[in-house]
Amino acid sequence: MEASLKMLRTVRVAMLAALVFYVFVGERTPHSAKSTNVVFYYLIAFTAAAIIVGTVVIRRTAVLRAEQALSQNPQDFASLRRWRAGYIVIYALCEAVALYGFVLRFIGFSLSQVAPFYVAGFVLLLFFSPRPPSNTIG
Repeated sequence: MEASLKMLRTVRVAMLAALVFYVFVGERTPHSAKSTNVVFYYLIAFTAAAIIVGTVVIRRTAVLRAEQALSQNPQDFASLRRWRAGYIVIYALCEAVALYGFVLRFIGFSLSQVAPFYVAGFVLLLFFSPRPPSNTIG
């Protein structure tokens, strides 16, 4: 369990660092002034919102159920794999939200338009920190 927890924390920190790198590269790369399509922006924003909902659903269906099973039986390797895989999928989805902002920045949108994507990805990665299952009641 401790090895899985350490691995998940390492993945999370690496993804947070990658997100900061996306912002840095997105701002350091010269951009030409292009006309941008607002409909495309809203489509990507809707997709990002759906991904955020998906992260919550995955956490409730996969991670929390695996945590409950692990609190009952810490030696259940199938639940441990489900718990670890659930967190990895959640982190990948959080990173995808930030990547949408990164792509929009290269298409020609301004930093103020793509900042919500960066912030949402960063906050979600901070919010979904891995925690060991607890077998305490109440």
